Amino acid sequence: MVNFELKSHYDYNDLLEVIHILRSPGGCPWDIEQTHESIRRGFLEETYEVIEAINRKDTPLLCEELGDVLMQVVFHADIESDAGRFTMEDVIDGVVKKLVFRHPHVFATVQADTTEEVLVNWDILKKQEKGQKTATDTLESVASTLPQLWRAEKIQAKAAKAGFDWPDVSGALDKLDEETAELRRAVERGEGVQEELGDVLFAAVKVARFSGVDPEEALSDTCEKFISRFRAVEEAVRAQGAVMEDMPLDELTALWDKAKRS
Repeated sequence: MVNFELKSHYDYNDLLEVIHILRSPGGCPWDIEQTHESIRRGFLEETYEVIEAINRKDTPLLCEELGDVLMQVVFHADIESDAGRFTMEDVIDGVVKKLVFRHPHVFATVQADTTEEVLVNWDILKKQEKGQKTATDTLESVASTLPQLWRAEKIQAKAAKAGFDWPDVSGALDKLDEETAELRRAVERGEGVQEELGDVLFAAVKVARFSGVDPEEALSDTCEKFISRFRAVEEAVRAQGAVMEDMPLDELTALWDKAKRS
């Protein structure tokens, strides 16, 4: 039995203590064995569950999931604390200093009266802070572990700030047509499909940027739409006393078109 005071309400310091107890001798064998790498996926999953709570507009669930993400942050910091490299206090100190540095219009004498001015200052200060001297440096700073549609969007946005972009969406649409034609030729040849498909997706993200559309949200909506129409087709097939696997594709397509129209 560990020495820990049970309470009706806990605070931030209690969270730090609980995580440290779990990872200390006499704590939880599973927690003691974990590394940054072993719980990396758990961090991602908890983050996506926060997004799910936001999408649902479920406030109690959001509160719970934010707690799970905070727990992950403290867990990683405790691993580093035991290794003597940094502590949770160092994490907090670093992020507070960053916020103060990147908001000179609040904490210093820089003038920024609009959101646009704030973002311009933010980019300048971030480049200074990260030691980014070239436009390519800013592109390379985009995390390669992001969902790749978001990564493409961020890379394109940074390239656009360097002047490398079309003046309007028509150029992006023309590029999408060009890349789609190249993909078709690659499929017909049976080679280079992966590269050309990547180019099509990258070009599609460019269209999304010009249109003010989040490409991840667009694809998510399409996935949900596909599932909904697929369900309608399957229900129509079952109403005929059949199963989808036995239906000819043209009949399934006709049912799909009907579901689409409705």
